[in-house]
Amino acid sequence: MMEFTIRRDYFINQLNDTLKAISPRTTLPILTGIKIDAKEDEVILTGSDSEISIEISIPKQVDGEDIVTISETGSVVLPGRFFVDIIKKLPGKDVKLSTNAQFQTLITSGHSEFNLSGLDPDQYPLLPQVSQDDAIQLPIKVLKNVIAQTNFAVSTSETRPVLTGVNWLIQDNELICTATDSHRLAVRKLKLEDEDIDNKNVIIPGKALAELNKIVSDSEDDINIFFASNQVLFKVGHINFISRLLEGHYPDTSRLFPENYETKIEMSNSDFYHAIDRASLLAREGGNNVIKLSTGNEEVELSSTSPEIGTVKEDVNANDVEGSNLKISFNSKYMMDALKAIDSDEVEVEFFGTMKPFTLKPKEDDSVVQLILPIRTY
Repeated sequence: MMEFTIRRDYFINQLNDTLKAISPRTTLPILTGIKIDAKEDEVILTGSDSEISIEISIPKQVDGEDIVTISETGSVVLPGRFFVDIIKKLPGKDVKLSTNAQFQTLITSGHSEFNLSGLDPDQYPLLPQVSQDDAIQLPIKVLKNVIAQTNFAVSTSETRPVLTGVNWLIQDNELICTATDSHRLAVRKLKLEDEDIDNKNVIIPGKALAELNKIVSDSEDDINIFFASNQVLFKVGHINFISRLLEGHYPDTSRLFPENYETKIEMSNSDFYHAIDRASLLAREGGNNVIKLSTGNEEVELSSTSPEIGTVKEDVNANDVEGSNLKISFNSKYMMDALKAIDSDEVEVEFFGTMKPFTLKPKEDDSVVQLILPIRTY
């Protein structure tokens, strides 16, 4: 038996976050449900698709306001989306939930009452246990930034599962995050404050990082990150977010970065971005997003041709052009993604020859590097 009354608006927000871990395509029917545990002094919501799990604790009070009143402790699993839809549409400010021994759950609010058939919480799989000894602590802003600068480059194809994740490598008190889909690559480096952090080398699924990014709101708080053999736990405030790690070896990408550039251009990030955006209007019609870039006499020219529609030419003002003249073709979407991931106003692009990958990074800053493979155009 379980019984509690809770503020409806607060409940909805927590339920929405819990739902983010629930996939309709699960092999275990009980995982389409949300597990609700009423304890002595908190209510815990759990959602999981066995890849990621989210556990949210709702305390009795938040900022001095009463949120939940627990009359009887107990647990139940309720059908996820359906239950959340009911709570969203209820008329009252508060909602009362009570269950009987068969897990029938009575939901009342205002003049409405619903009776839902719940499931036995003992059938719900146990969440993986992650020891909370060895943590890295990052400001939330930094974590969101690291995700934004790498996660877009993970592969969406399951042919090489390790590439659907981001490689987190911790060595010498530095975190190096790498993502690649084998056409482009994103690297973000970060010095860690903590001196005696253990070395780690793990692959976190891109999908999990994307969900985490949605749930964690921009704030001044820190997030704690714990690693177990095949799981990672992100803990912030009242949220525990657990993801399984991908198995396998992440390819060594360091050898992709050549030493000496043949051509280097420095330009305004937004000027370059908008010029590519305009040039790509025709490239997208051609279906291949190809843009040609050529340098010569301190000039950078972008062009694109679509046989059916026409051609476009953009001259971009460069602050600096060094090295030999060059013609190279690339995918405009990859280029725009890379520029978006660079927070700086000034960007440096280094080219190592027409058929070799080229790199983009913020001016005088090596913490973020984007690498893109050119497209062969004959």
